[in-house]
Amino acid sequence: MGNVMHKISSPIQAMRGKKRKREDDDSDGNEDNSDLLDRSMATPKRKKLISTAKYIYQALFKEERNSDITVHALGKVWHLHKVYLSQSPYFATMFNGSWREADEDYVHIEIVDPKITIESLFSVFGSLYMDEVVLEPREIVSILATATLFQLDSLIDRCAEVMIETTNAETAVKYYEAACEYGVKSVKLSTFNWLLVNLLSLYYKTGKWLRLINIELMELLVASPDLYVMQTELSLYTLLRFWTYLKLHVTNDAECEKASSSDDPLQYFAQRQSSLAFLDTPKGRPFVKCFRALRLHNLLNHHVDIKVLKQDNIIPSEWLNEPLFQQWNSMLLIDQSLDKGPKEVDDKLFLDTCIRCGRTLPENEYLKWRWTGFNFGLDLILISDTKTLRVKRHHRTENERLLSLQVKRQFLIRVSVASLNELRQIKHQQTSAIQSIALDKNEEAMLIMFDKELTYPLLISVNMLVVSPSRKSANPAIVGSPTAGPSTARPLKQPRDIASDEESLDASGNNTTVDS
Repeated sequence: MGNVMHKISSPIQAMRGKKRKREDDDSDGNEDNSDLLDRSMATPKRKKLISTAKYIYQALFKEERNSDITVHALGKVWHLHKVYLSQSPYFATMFNGSWREADEDYVHIEIVDPKITIESLFSVFGSLYMDEVVLEPREIVSILATATLFQLDSLIDRCAEVMIETTNAETAVKYYEAACEYGVKSVKLSTFNWLLVNLLSLYYKTGKWLRLINIELMELLVASPDLYVMQTELSLYTLLRFWTYLKLHVTNDAECEKASSSDDPLQYFAQRQSSLAFLDTPKGRPFVKCFRALRLHNLLNHHVDIKVLKQDNIIPSEWLNEPLFQQWNSMLLIDQSLDKGPKEVDDKLFLDTCIRCGRTLPENEYLKWRWTGFNFGLDLILISDTKTLRVKRHHRTENERLLSLQVKRQFLIRVSVASLNELRQIKHQQTSAIQSIALDKNEEAMLIMFDKELTYPLLISVNMLVVSPSRKSANPAIVGSPTAGPSTARPLKQPRDIASDEESLDASGNNTTVDS
C-alpha cells in the first residue's frame, strides 16, 4: 500500500513543485521589470529645445522686441540688446566702462573699413543671438572684417575655417590680403602655400587672376625656395614679364582676356625705343624688388635665355655681370677638376641658391625627361616609374666633349611632390630631405618613393645645386615666407618626354631626348 501511495503522490508533488517554481520565476521577473522601470524613471533625459535659439533670434533680433540699445551704423538702425551685444569685447567695454554709452540707449558706430557692409553687420549682429552661424564664402571677407572690428574671436576662427576650405584660383589672393590686413595667420599661411603651388602651374595662363597679385606678395613668391617652378627658372622670368605688363596696362577682366590672347605683352618691352633698361625707368622702379628676387645666375644656363634677357632689356645689364662671372668661374673650376660638386652646404645657403625646376606628371605611367640648360657637364635625367622618382647621370661617349669627364660628380637635390583636389588645394604633399648624391657615369640614384596617398596628376618640384656655391651667390632679395607669360623664343610649356630616338646634346645641353 505504501508503495502504491508513493507512486500516486509523486506526480502531485512534482506538479506542486513546478507550480512553485513558475511562481518564483514570475516573482523574479516582476521584480526585475520593476527595478528597470524605476531606474528608467529616475534617469534624467536631456533633450535640446531646437526652437529656443530660433525663437530668440526671431523675436529679439529680427522683430527687435524689448530692445534696450539702438545701434546706428552705415546709415542703418538696429534695435538690439546689451546683454547679447556684450558677448563682444568691443561692446562690453563700451557698456561697462566709463564710456558715455554705458548709460545711454543709443550708439553710433563710425565704420571706416570699406570691406564692412550692411549685410556683414546684419550677419555678425545676428550671430550673437544664435548658437550657429551661416557663412557665405562670397561674403566671408566682409564678415571677417566686421568680426575683427567687434573682436569676436570665435567668429574669426569660423571665418578662417571657411576661407581655408574655399581657397581657389579666384579667392586665393583676396583671402591672402584679408589675412594680412586682419592678422589671421592660418589663412595667410594656407593661401601663400596655395599660391606657391599654383602660380606657375595655373596663374600664368589666366591674366585676370595673375594681375591681382600685388608687388609685395609677388616678391615673396618669386624668392621662395618652395615655389613650384614649372619647367625652369626662365618660366618665372616670363611670368614676371607678363605680370608687369598687366600691372601697367590692364584695369579690368576684358582687357586681361585681350592681353592674354595677343602678342602685346611679349613685344612691349623689346619694342621700347629707349636704350635704358626698363627697371631703370620711372615706370619700372616699383617692380625692381620683384626682379631682384629672381635667381639671376639660374637664368644664364642657356644661350636662348640670355638672348631673351637682352632683347627684352628689362633687367639692367650690370645686374648680370656678377652672376655671369660666377657661372664662368664655376665652369672653369669643374673643367679643371677643382670642383666636383657640393658635398656639405647648410640648408639656408642651399635653399637660397639652388635652381628650381618642375613639371606635371599627368598620368600614372613611366616617364623620362631632362630640364633644358647647361648643368656644368652633368646630363641629368629624371625617371618616374609610377612608384618612385630616380635621377640618372646620362653619359654617352659621343657627347664627351660636352660632358664632365670626372668619374664621380656630386650634387645636392630636394624633391617635393603634391596631389591637388578640384580646387587645386594640396590633398597630399611629400618632400624629401636635402640629399647629397654622388654618381658615376650612367649611374642612377633613388630620389623619393611616392606615398600611397598621392594621386595623379602629380606636381613635381625639384631644388638642385650642381656646383659649390659662394656666399656671395645667395640671393639678397630673399626675405622669407609670410611666416618668418610665355616667351616668344621659348614658350612656357611642359618639357618633352625623352623618346627612344637619339639626339646629340648641343653646347648648352638644351635637347630633351636621348637614347633610353
